[in-house]
Amino acid sequence: MPARLRLLCCLLLLTACATTPAVGDEVDFARDVRPILAARCFECHGAEVQESGLQLDRSDTLREGGVSGPAVVPGKSGESLLFEAIAGDGGEISKMPPEGDPLSAEQIALVKRWIDAGAKVPPDAEPAAARRGSDHWAFQPIADVEPPPVKDPAWVRNPIDAFILARLEAAELKPSPEAEWATLIRRVSLDLTGLPPTVEEVDAFLADTEAGAYERLVDRLLCSPHYGERWGRHWLDLAHYADSNGYTIDGGRSIWKYRDWVIDALNRDLPFDQFAVQQLAGDMLPDAGLAERIATGFCRNTMINEEGGTDAEQFRVEAVVDRISTTGAAFLGLTLGCARCHDHKYDPISQREFYQLFAFFNGADEPKLSVPTDQQAKEKPALEAEIAQSEERLATVDANAGSRQAEWEASFAGRLPVEWTVLDVAARSEGGAQFERQDDGSLLVTGEIPANDTYTLTAPLPERPMAAVRIEVLTDERLPSGGPGLPKNGNFVLSELTFEVSAGETSAGADAVTLADAIADYSGKDGEVTRAIDGKPDTGWHIYAPQDLNQPRTAVFFLKDALPAAANRTASLRLAHNYEEPKYLIGRFRVSVCDAPRDVLELAPEVREALAVVPDKRSEAQLKVLKEAYQKIDPERVPLAGQIAELKAQLKQINDQITTTLVMRERDEPRETFVHLRGDFLSKGVAVDPDVPEVLPAIEPRGAKPDRLDFARWIVDPANPLTPRVTVNRIWQRYFGRGLVATENDFGLQGDAPTHPELLDWLAAEFVRQGFSLKAMHRLIVTSNTYRQSSRMRPELAAADPYNKLLARQQRLRLEAESIRDAALVASGLLCDDIGGPGVYPPQPDGIYAFTQQKKFWGENQNQDRYRRGMYTFLWRSSPYPFLKTFDVPDAVVACTRRARSNTPLQALTLANDRAFVEFAQGFAEQLQHESVEGDRARMRRAFRRALAREPSPSELSSLLTYLETERAQFAAAPEAAAEVAPAASDTQETAAWTMVARVLLNLDEFITRE
Repeated sequence: MPARLRLLCCLLLLTACATTPAVGDEVDFARDVRPILAARCFECHGAEVQESGLQLDRSDTLREGGVSGPAVVPGKSGESLLFEAIAGDGGEISKMPPEGDPLSAEQIALVKRWIDAGAKVPPDAEPAAARRGSDHWAFQPIADVEPPPVKDPAWVRNPIDAFILARLEAAELKPSPEAEWATLIRRVSLDLTGLPPTVEEVDAFLADTEAGAYERLVDRLLCSPHYGERWGRHWLDLAHYADSNGYTIDGGRSIWKYRDWVIDALNRDLPFDQFAVQQLAGDMLPDAGLAERIATGFCRNTMINEEGGTDAEQFRVEAVVDRISTTGAAFLGLTLGCARCHDHKYDPISQREFYQLFAFFNGADEPKLSVPTDQQAKEKPALEAEIAQSEERLATVDANAGSRQAEWEASFAGRLPVEWTVLDVAARSEGGAQFERQDDGSLLVTGEIPANDTYTLTAPLPERPMAAVRIEVLTDERLPSGGPGLPKNGNFVLSELTFEVSAGETSAGADAVTLADAIADYSGKDGEVTRAIDGKPDTGWHIYAPQDLNQPRTAVFFLKDALPAAANRTASLRLAHNYEEPKYLIGRFRVSVCDAPRDVLELAPEVREALAVVPDKRSEAQLKVLKEAYQKIDPERVPLAGQIAELKAQLKQINDQITTTLVMRERDEPRETFVHLRGDFLSKGVAVDPDVPEVLPAIEPRGAKPDRLDFARWIVDPANPLTPRVTVNRIWQRYFGRGLVATENDFGLQGDAPTHPELLDWLAAEFVRQGFSLKAMHRLIVTSNTYRQSSRMRPELAAADPYNKLLARQQRLRLEAESIRDAALVASGLLCDDIGGPGVYPPQPDGIYAFTQQKKFWGENQNQDRYRRGMYTFLWRSSPYPFLKTFDVPDAVVACTRRARSNTPLQALTLANDRAFVEFAQGFAEQLQHESVEGDRARMRRAFRRALAREPSPSELSSLLTYLETERAQFAAAPEAAAEVAPAASDTQETAAWTMVARVLLNLDEFITRE
């Protein structure tokens, strides 16, 4: 035992001895017994380690005991295994502790007295994880509350207002008046869709004087497809959605189908209980379709480590842990991850319970799912069926090919084997190279090697007929890289080959012989062997290959007209090498001729070898070779095989184009789950089954053990008080800047208490009553007078409620990063409002990925995709889009329950100078140029309303007009500067001046603020 640990044990024992009660006094567990157990027993039988399944730090596990039975029988020390172990009286249980000094007689007596007195453990002596039935407010059932009475009922539009007003009246505060309607339409439009209203929408709203105008506006916005984008972006923060895998490599991934599912589900107002179940366990639903499986992408937003040498199991475990933490944050408002290595320090969640939750996700695999379009879903099975039918016909053709193949084999009788005659070549180099004859009749090129060269070869021909010339290029250890060529890589380029034949022993008076075609056992890309006889000096045969470059190769050149047998003839061949790179010459070669016809020479060597064997003497391997060779030329098979190949190519093209997405799939046999001691996946403790924390309502499994689908349904069971509270609190936070519970990510014992507990429970209960309808909850909140208040700070509120906890006014909130970009796109008239699809690549500064380990792709869009909403911007976890990051977009490494709202000089510089925002300002100016308004004043009012929805004040209008005139004068004096600001405009000076005005409007604090 380490010295420090021994010292600690001694101190604990001294403490225990110092507090020993007098005989007759009641033994106190926390004061007298627990210190003894902690010092001598918890190391092997505590929260992290439970040898023999025994855990002694909790009353319930003390009584349950381990593999040998209950450790403590209250009132009966003689029957208690704990006492038997520490007393060491020779029973079946070994004396404990096994190492070090035994417990003193006094300590043993204390434990005996405690057991005989009933083994009482007061609740406050239990660790937090063991305090079942906690009285913490968040774990209590949702209360059935009624809206309270108020002194000013006229202010109450719906029950929300009654709860808020009652608190204000108690604090002797008054609510703020309703915001101006131009402010109100901009606020609710931004809150519900993330987009500001157009001038036309503002005018229509202001002109609607009928009762219920605001409610009609709300209903229109809730029906907008952009509602799903706005609230989908909030949810994707919780899911920590990104388009890349994370960690150091951070490669791209395809999971945008999940993002689009979220948008669609919210637009359909999919009830939140189904919304949750489908994301956690959609693949396990009885009627699970494509959409339900796509929804499980929620669980696949975990990071993937692509680095070499990593342990796949380690990072699979990390992904499961992430799913638990994300689920706890998104649905339960609990910091479950704090119980990974030990019992939660504050909340009643044990480490064992953490791994029981782990078990729900441990039984899943992580596949990719193909998600075809409607057209692909129609074409793919049709092609597969056609291929299957064609392959059946092909099988029939093959089954009946025996007689045709036998006839083909018989056609080669007497023509095999092929006899090649190696020519006795005399060689000359135009570039001065030398040739060394080798024992096998080949020539090795030596000496001073020129950049390009032509080899002229002469040789006597045999007397028999001749139909083909063979050139073998051979490897040799004396060549660079072993050859067969002379450059460093061993390649060559044979640019042109010509062949002549003359009568007599010299080449004088030779006649050209046409080489009609050629075949080779290998040719490199764009270097087919036929290019060596095409008459073009800038083409040629080469053998380059990324692998296996340095191999001997063979080319056969066919004479257009075979030469008859004749005596006393001389052949002359010219091998020209004209490649632009130096020394791409053949280094060793051999030349042969034969009289075999083309159909014989086109046979592969192994086929010729098999045909040369008597049929009944052929081996199984040779029979297979012949069958496969004939299938390639079978006239009945070739057309059908070609058709099948074409169909398969079409199918491959469709499969390659089908989008995939990451999903979950339950295994047939779930993995066994263990407690990981100190959170180390390699240190396995006791085995556990899936279950939920005991502080919350019990789970009701469909089978013997609960599974992930049971867990998902338990999450949204109305009996679970956390999910409805957490969900409505998070919605409230989006509208007022903070939740009724400020610690939206922590509803545990360390979290804040709700400022309006009755309102929180009323909203949670109403959420359940309305069938978990998110749109109904949004409508309830935004139609309340509480929401519709002005956000202006009043002096009395600054003193009495500076943080607006009592909600006597609305809250000014800086827009999120994506909404700032989207608002600029709307103002500029450039917004492309397409819904969904793969991530896009808008303009960004150069050099962003210069220092990342893996250079990231950023193919800047040149079409309308560059003007898509910010939520569609491709998100690399390791290097998010700079504009969005400047305005606090999360990096998607972990679940984000609330974004930061920073205020930095860099943000102002970005709004003024970011490439995209300069482009927006240019588009804004172009739009103003085409507005159907006359005069600067009217056009400036229009510009102001496009940016801020409201009319400018006289002073604001005057300042902007003065600025416009200043810019006009400057650009008139420097037209080249105007051309830089507005390069595409017909009137560069005027457009440049209005571009500068647009840059001012887009840089206003009010523009990026929701009032």
